[in-house]
Amino acid sequence: MGAPFTILLWKDSAKNKAPAPELCGYLLPEKAERPAVLVIPGGGYGGVCEATEGEPIARKFNELGFHAFVLHYRVAPHRFPEPQEDVFRAIRLIRANAERWNVIPNQLAVCGFSAGGHLAASAGTLFDEVNADAGDEADCREMRPNALILCYPVISFTDFPHLGSGQNLLGERFEECRERYSLEKRVTEKTPPAFVWHTAEDQTVPWQNSVLMAEALYAKKIPCSLHIFPHGPHGMLLGIGTQDVVMWPEMAKRFLIRTCGFSVP
Repeated sequence: MGAPFTILLWKDSAKNKAPAPELCGYLLPEKAERPAVLVIPGGGYGGVCEATEGEPIARKFNELGFHAFVLHYRVAPHRFPEPQEDVFRAIRLIRANAERWNVIPNQLAVCGFSAGGHLAASAGTLFDEVNADAGDEADCREMRPNALILCYPVISFTDFPHLGSGQNLLGERFEECRERYSLEKRVTEKTPPAFVWHTAEDQTVPWQNSVLMAEALYAKKIPCSLHIFPHGPHGMLLGIGTQDVVMWPEMAKRFLIRTCGFSVP
């Protein structure tokens, strides 16, 4: 595997105040075109857990045959829509550089953890609402990802909510906007297929968040593979040391190939 590289998301210096939003790439060295996964760590919209839910996840997807990227996005005191702008800008940059990075541009999945799962689900539901233009060639690229991988995601701010994530994202507008940005309510026929998993023992983000998202997808006849593992706390990452959760990356790969048409050399 090649050495990772990092690029700034924005040219606008106002958006690049430290810590600047960045995209970190983990490209496989072979020249064959491959699908890509954009990894979005959690952190309750108050931080970005890159060390646990960033690079290790990207490296795992490399092992499975994907190019991978990790998103370092803006968090509190930044509010909606700034994190969402960052994810859409990252998607556009990957597609704008697809030839250079040997990425198949219409085989791009976003993989989010916890509050990063809310940001990943935002990418699949809010692409007609958020403006992520930067005044360059990437602006013409599609913002909608081709698939979602949601790992113990925050989805709802009304039913079984993780209030800290919602308050960090929406700030003083939390009560006003909490229903609008409960993403199970924003699923449409345009939302991409999703692989969703959670643990029933999650003590931080209730597993019902994943069920709400799956039910919304099923209602629109959008393919969804839902898995509720019986054991494990919040933040199971790659499930190392378990007999069941450890299987999710391979299961997600099979979903992307069989259901979403991704081609892994």
